[in-house]
Amino acid sequence: MNQVIEQLLNDQVKFEAKASMQYLAMASWADAKGYNGVADFFYAQSEEERVHMIKLVKFINERSGNVVISSLEKPKSDYKSLNELFETFLESEMFVTQQINHIIFECLQHKDYNVHNFMQWYVTEQLEEEAVARTLLDKLNIIGEDKSGHYLFDRDINTIAQASQNPE
Repeated sequence: MNQVIEQLLNDQVKFEAKASMQYLAMASWADAKGYNGVADFFYAQSEEERVHMIKLVKFINERSGNVVISSLEKPKSDYKSLNELFETFLESEMFVTQQINHIIFECLQHKDYNVHNFMQWYVTEQLEEEAVARTLLDKLNIIGEDKSGHYLFDRDINTIAQASQNPE
């Protein structure tokens, strides 16, 4: 495996792990604040990012690469509002998209079409993730500081997220 590509994939393992831990911290914050629907959403997001990380680890190993499991910084665990929570979510997803796009670019530069093909799944996944994050943040911006709106958002978050992934 090309060393540049291997390093980028290992970096992506770390980014996926970091996102998983960040979303776990976000779920815990929401749980403690009584936002059970938001907590469930972020617990699921945390698990999804962990699965993305494992998929990368297995791919690197299958290609006889050297997987590096890096240490992580403590994730942010306190938020002023639901809006800040979901702004952080969108920023995280946009960062991951940038990193995946960089891997794709380097794959093309190094003519590594096998990794390029593998990474297409992540490209599609990121399109969906960013759409969900934007939709949820848009809904919160519409709601503003209305407590009954927050209650309904918390109740309906998983339905809203599902609808934004499967537009008809």
